[in-house]
Amino acid sequence: MSELAAFSAQLLRRPREVSAIAPSSLHLCRAMAAQIPRSARRIAEFGPGTGNVTRAIIDVGIEPEDLSLFEINPAFCQVLRATYPAVAVFNEPAEMLALAGPAPFDAVVSGLPLLSMSAATQEAIVSAAFSGLGEDGVYIQFTYGPVSPLRETIAARLGLGYTRTRRIWRNLPPATVYVYRRARSAASP
Repeated sequence: MSELAAFSAQLLRRPREVSAIAPSSLHLCRAMAAQIPRSARRIAEFGPGTGNVTRAIIDVGIEPEDLSLFEINPAFCQVLRATYPAVAVFNEPAEMLALAGPAPFDAVVSGLPLLSMSAATQEAIVSAAFSGLGEDGVYIQFTYGPVSPLRETIAARLGLGYTRTRRIWRNLPPATVYVYRRARSAASP
């Protein structure tokens, strides 16, 4: 089954899981991958779907063996395993990041629909991400919405700041990429 056919079938069967009307465009995928620090080696991806962002991550030089994907949709996991046999694919929720092993990640790239999630679920996902990230690790998230997809109260509680890209108009719908980092105090060197 092609990636587009798998996406369309799952959109009809499990619309709340898919939470998108179309796969991420090449422009959005490249914008997300461009936010990965150049020194990054170990990457986790949350909600990779059929793997469009995964492809962009590999294209920026991340080795497939250094990539761990967390996808709850079993049909998407089959597509991912067939397309990227050297990548670790976990049919688990993002909160289970610790299953990928103890070494810290340099970045987490997320296609999860944070805006449609409860505050408790958002906090559990982002907390798991930062528990698995190294000190300088980043959490990269896109959103279709006009504001940060992570509630400000949660970002403050977790001590996170963010930057964002310009709007990516060549995506359906248009999207923005947010990069969350641990906030540094003004007294820190």
